[in-house]
Amino acid sequence: MFPLYDENPTRITPYLTYGLIGMNVLVFLHEVSLSNAQLEQFFQLYAVVPRELTTNFSSEWTTLFTSQFLHGGWWHLISNMVFLWIFGNNIEDRLGHVKYLIFYLTCGALAALCQWFIGMNSGIPSLGASGAISGVLGAYIIRFPHARVMTLAFLGFFVTTIRVPAMILIGLFIVQNLLSGFVSLQTAANMSVETGGVAYWAHIGGFVFGIILAPLLGLFKQEY
Repeated sequence: MFPLYDENPTRITPYLTYGLIGMNVLVFLHEVSLSNAQLEQFFQLYAVVPRELTTNFSSEWTTLFTSQFLHGGWWHLISNMVFLWIFGNNIEDRLGHVKYLIFYLTCGALAALCQWFIGMNSGIPSLGASGAISGVLGAYIIRFPHARVMTLAFLGFFVTTIRVPAMILIGLFIVQNLLSGFVSLQTAANMSVETGGVAYWAHIGGFVFGIILAPLLGLFKQEY
């Protein structure tokens, strides 16, 4: 299932959500203008490289934030931005612009640390907005569990749209990541090598921290 939009109006214009989407798109357009060698160097500088963070945290900690605006391909970017577009506006609405930005960046940084913890000596760059957006999903599922989300559903060769509660759509997302995360750990252990691919533990960590941090920042307050 892939979300298209939610039936959950906002009371404000979500300027920061729009701004975050714009920044991600601009950075990605810069990425595609680079040669392969330049792109690799760009990722080494601004993505989280766990081994570098482990050995030189004092100079590498900024990558916990810069990595949130990097993406590895068009689908990586588009899927992340669609989720941010659909769910971010309501969380910005409830937290307010400033707290929402603090929440978003903090969830992203903590999510990156969760992925780092799984493979501290890995040389594979970790990047993407997924951890921060997972924090947004964590906040959304506890604040708007029954909000309906129009979703594109793929049933074999048959494609349709269905309205599902956010708790089901987001719940399936996190269950999938939990299962995949444990499988990736087992695979790495059996192969005795580092593995790349999707940062499942960043998703899980971001989701959990989103559930924890959003109420502390006023998610359930009626006024803003």
